[in-house]
Amino acid sequence: MVAISLLTIAIVAPMSLTTQSLSTSYYARDQITAFHLAQEAIESVRHVRDGNVLNNAIGVQEDLLAGIPDTAGNPFTVSTLDDDVALCLQSGCPPLQTDGELYGYRPGCAMPTSNCGNSEGWENTRFTRTARAVFVKNPDGTDNLDEVHITVMVSWQTGSYQLRSFTISENLFRWVNDGSGAQ
Repeated sequence: MVAISLLTIAIVAPMSLTTQSLSTSYYARDQITAFHLAQEAIESVRHVRDGNVLNNAIGVQEDLLAGIPDTAGNPFTVSTLDDDVALCLQSGCPPLQTDGELYGYRPGCAMPTSNCGNSEGWENTRFTRTARAVFVKNPDGTDNLDEVHITVMVSWQTGSYQLRSFTISENLFRWVNDGSGAQ
């Protein structure tokens, strides 16, 4: 009986450590993926702003924040495959999709609808990316139209009950005069 007890302890302890190690490694993998997805969205919004800077440089007057669908804090999606940006529905932002290699949405479907769903090899993932933009406030409480605060949250579900998230933010500046009236 003592030998069986010792053998059981000798087997169960390493198995529980292995289970915990696997769980931790899956969480680390998902957290790294979430970080990259969030940073990718920040870079895409910066790309939209910089594209508007280039348009102004060639003589096409355009607001530097044109293409960002909302600067009042409402959530929007960012598909980095084609710089497609769209406001989320009241029910929330849809999950990111993948074609097996890339994350995003099927091209042209930053806000998937019934005709943009899972087709042409694109499938929903467990990751949902939500971006928000708000103007930074001046000391007097008014909006600083030269600086916008971008926040991106990537959330995902682990197991059947635990919702995890990763949030990153950055301020983008209106660093050239774009004719929008902001200085």
